[in-house]
Amino acid sequence: MTSTPATLARIAGFVITAACLGLSNTFAADFPSKPLRLLVGFSPGGGADIVARAMSPRLSDALGQQVIVDNRPGAGGNIATGILAKADPDGHTLMLGSLGQLAINPALYGTLPFDVSRDLAPVTRVTDATNILCVHATLGVADVRELVALSKSRSLNGGSSGIGSVAHLSLELFNSMAGTKIVHVPYKSGGQAMVELVAGEVQVVFSNPAAAMGHIKAGRVKALAVTTPTRLDLMPDLPTVAESGMPGFEANNWVGVVVPARTPRSRIDRLNADIAAILGTPELRKLLHGLALETHPSTPEEFASYIRSETVKWSQVVKASGAKPE
Repeated sequence: MTSTPATLARIAGFVITAACLGLSNTFAADFPSKPLRLLVGFSPGGGADIVARAMSPRLSDALGQQVIVDNRPGAGGNIATGILAKADPDGHTLMLGSLGQLAINPALYGTLPFDVSRDLAPVTRVTDATNILCVHATLGVADVRELVALSKSRSLNGGSSGIGSVAHLSLELFNSMAGTKIVHVPYKSGGQAMVELVAGEVQVVFSNPAAAMGHIKAGRVKALAVTTPTRLDLMPDLPTVAESGMPGFEANNWVGVVVPARTPRSRIDRLNADIAAILGTPELRKLLHGLALETHPSTPEEFASYIRSETVKWSQVVKASGAKPE
């Protein structure tokens, strides 16, 4: 029987499709073939590092290969991001990237040796984290509205862990939305900023819960609100900033997993599925919940969309504040 051109085209198309499917299955079947490297752009003991070390043994079990946490601190996380951007796109090198690395730094630093949207591929959002708006215990304000009113009648200082940090830009977002002019005072760490708040050197700090909770319970500082859209389960009576007269305010110190661009989609899907599964286990959720972290797995597309929206939002805050890297 003589084959027509149309028949030959259909056969060729079938062969190509089958070959592609076979290649995809091969990527999935052969992955992972060696230990995985999980980059963290900050020193051991920080928020992203804690999440990475909680995830890594469980992800090792799920993948059947060791997942090694590799801390590469420096330049606000840019060193780790640069390493990831140049890594082989085979799925064996991951990064637990932060809000700062993936959405703030491109605007803050201006020129970087990598492009987040071009050189990285999202896998999944992992956790969300709030900051607590704290004031000195003797400031005499009971809520956000009173803080706004007071800051318009007298000069106030706000401490943070450094220029371009989430705590700093939360303050700048607050100033922008409230019409206040609380003066930013950068310190070397969030812990130092909290010490200076207790000492009365600054009157306002957007602090992570770990640094703030002890001082709040001891009455040395007063908590006014949390920065995420939902309340903190550990302090359910504390309202959100958005609930307190500033609708739309949100500063979510999230982290998520990214890989080099051009990583095969089948491998991204494998990582996404396994990470989502371990984030859904009661044991890990309880562990992270105790650290005031909420799990938030997503699809790669959802995470990509979220990074884009956060980049637009925070680039506007950076520009309005005139913030430059230290």
